[in-house]
Amino acid sequence: MFVSLGTTVTSCVAFGKARKDDHQVELLLPLIDQIMETLGGFSLVDLFPSSKLVGLLTGAHSSLRKVHAAVDVILEAIISDHAARRSTSSSATNSKKDGDGEDVVDVLLSIKENNDLGIPFTNEEIKALILQIFLGGTDTWTVAVEWAMSELMKNPWVMKKAQEEVRQVFNSKEKMDQLPYLQLVVKETFRLHPPGPLLVPRESRETVEIDGYQIPATTKVIINAWAIGRDPQHWTEPETFHPERFLDSSVDFKGMDFQLIPFGAGRRACPGIHYGISIINIVLANLLYHFDWELPDGITHQDFDMSEKFGVEVTRKNDLLLVPVPYIPHHPE
Repeated sequence: MFVSLGTTVTSCVAFGKARKDDHQVELLLPLIDQIMETLGGFSLVDLFPSSKLVGLLTGAHSSLRKVHAAVDVILEAIISDHAARRSTSSSATNSKKDGDGEDVVDVLLSIKENNDLGIPFTNEEIKALILQIFLGGTDTWTVAVEWAMSELMKNPWVMKKAQEEVRQVFNSKEKMDQLPYLQLVVKETFRLHPPGPLLVPRESRETVEIDGYQIPATTKVIINAWAIGRDPQHWTEPETFHPERFLDSSVDFKGMDFQLIPFGAGRRACPGIHYGISIINIVLANLLYHFDWELPDGITHQDFDMSEKFGVEVTRKNDLLLVPVPYIPHHPE
């Protein structure tokens, strides 16, 4: 359910259409899954990146080239469709009145046509950006929502508190920013289950010494955000899901506090953090408001399985199976 919702939301943002309404998007999504699976799996090519022979023997290079070629054809067709629609409009720079309803492809084509960046901006750059939106903007927040729901089912007293807050706010027609406890739940979820356990690799530009460690120039540096979030030097009872730990704490996940960096930090932090957080908050709030959630027969919260499966993202090892019970609010007459 979460994956389907994620691809639908991302499709609407990127292309202005839900996945079910666009045949090209339906063709694209399985290829995106292939890319994510390849990136997350073990490959000898990673151990011997300079060896062409290893790439040929494992077929890794050939497989990626085929997927890339197929993705390129689909994205080129999507861009062409958008460009054709814009050309039939009365104004190519304002194909939709006041930008209303524009999707990401429309915006990128406007930048290309108007040369807003002052540098060459071609379809190749547009395709790369669209691909990044799907690679980083779908699975990351759907995985976060799945882990949040898992932790809430594992810790029913936290679920009760979060649900009471959401329903009180929704019934009084207050705003989403009036959900402080839900924000704590999201923070604690990111601490234990960062969207990507290993941040995007970096390379040192020069030789530096950090905390007594000599790091030569051109060293590939990989930061383990998953381990940092569970480091007992920074967290009390690090394996326990305890949202209240963030009460009266200034620690946040926006890159200023290095003990909690699920989205990275600095200039190279994830650019989609605000988009992702907004979607997570909206989805979680709606799930908690509209339904009471139960575990399947015979399963208790004590023996609820929380096993992890490692890859580019740390997902649940087994599917999350829950029973939704519609919530009907009782309004006083």
